[in-house]
Amino acid sequence: MLRLIKRNSGLLQQLRGYAASSEAAVVESEVFTRYASPFPAQLNLTSALAQLPETKVSTLANGLRVASESVPFAETATVGVYIDAGSRFETDATNGAAHFLEHMAFKGTASRGVRDLEVEIENLGGHLNAYTSREQTAYYAKVFQKDVPQAVAILADILQNSKLEERAIARERDVILREQQEIEGIPEEVLFDHLHATAFQHSPLGRTILGPAENIRSLTRADLVDYITTNYRAPRIVVAAAGAVDHEALVAAVEKGFGKLPSDGPTASQLVDKEPALYTGSEVRIRDPDQANLHFALAYKGASWADPDSVPLMVIQTLLGAWEKNSGAGSEAASPLVQPLAVNGLANSFMAFNTNYHDTGLFGVYAVADNDADHEDLAWTILHKITGLTYGVSQTDVDRAKNQLKASILFSGDGTTGTWDLVRCSMAEDIGRNLLVYGRRIPKAELFARIDAVDAAAVKDVAYRFFNDQDVAVAALGDTQFLPDYTWLRRRTYWLRY
Repeated sequence: MLRLIKRNSGLLQQLRGYAASSEAAVVESEVFTRYASPFPAQLNLTSALAQLPETKVSTLANGLRVASESVPFAETATVGVYIDAGSRFETDATNGAAHFLEHMAFKGTASRGVRDLEVEIENLGGHLNAYTSREQTAYYAKVFQKDVPQAVAILADILQNSKLEERAIARERDVILREQQEIEGIPEEVLFDHLHATAFQHSPLGRTILGPAENIRSLTRADLVDYITTNYRAPRIVVAAAGAVDHEALVAAVEKGFGKLPSDGPTASQLVDKEPALYTGSEVRIRDPDQANLHFALAYKGASWADPDSVPLMVIQTLLGAWEKNSGAGSEAASPLVQPLAVNGLANSFMAFNTNYHDTGLFGVYAVADNDADHEDLAWTILHKITGLTYGVSQTDVDRAKNQLKASILFSGDGTTGTWDLVRCSMAEDIGRNLLVYGRRIPKAELFARIDAVDAAAVKDVAYRFFNDQDVAVAALGDTQFLPDYTWLRRRTYWLRY
């Protein structure tokens, strides 16, 4: 489940998918006008906001951005390279290249062999890792404060000077193919890949992150080099650090390691405009009666990162919530969706998801149910509660969801409830993503003001525009024979509101 959250549903994105962009004035004007009339003069924010560290941002001559947040009393830091490039920016023939490069990054450079790289990281007592998503790629290191410059040097080396030896490429093919086989055994992974494929047919977001097996077998060194040359450009890269980090020293290290990175080439926005996402109401069902449960996801076209509607959609996602049968909650839960699912035994678990991309999004509910549960009633309940938001939501429920959302955001940066190691990784990732998708770091105070500005009327307005009589994308895996057909599901996105 953790891997699913990281790769597909983007839980961190869901918590941070608020409306802002590099054209901040335009977006702020629209969101404040739409959801705050008049905008509150006194913001209801916790005192913790005033204690949050300042984000320092510098831009190199080639356009690469360097950002950091220094955490008092921290002794270690996370420093990462966040690239505005992922599987979305591949072609059908090279789908899988971004993830393939993630594997190849640690297989040696012109100056560091594989063993040299491993020994150097171990001598630092550090940790090096990477991940690939549909729109972004990240390489990051966790090290002691004094080793931040060396970590930057290592990241710069593996990203710019990887040897990409044919022998190593051949070995990694088998590794990635085995990884694909493992993924195919995880229903959640399979379901969300199919959901994207059916929701964004014949467009880049419909491709999987790992790519098809035939591509993994046929990708060449030239394909990998071409992907790097096209996408690893300075304006599309942010080096972000959090923890025990000195900003000026960080900028100097990044200038030394990445200063010669080219600044030309298309931006991510230009590539998205050239090949935009195409949302299609449709469905895919993989009938497998041998599956222990039915896995069912129903989604609507959601909001992009910069869409002001992403704010109330974030609140709606929190309002619907998530639930597991073993959690103990049920009939007394605040979520309007938990109560009927729990009381009537319609599902073992569910979660609302709200995934943002550059030009679109996916909003929906993913549920797991027993094969002998009433699947028609399950689908009816989910649709009824989602579409019901267009005409029936109380201000009390909205206020509760807003408080839960703000608490979740603060908890994600609170070292008292988890390890500082995880907090710093989250902070660095948040800084990197903010600069890539918005062009600036969004202050918590601004984010909370946007959340506070959403009221019950705004929730109903956004729910009406996104859910009422709108096409749905459906993916189901398991014993699907008793799940209603697409026509039945589509009809009920309209008349259930009466």
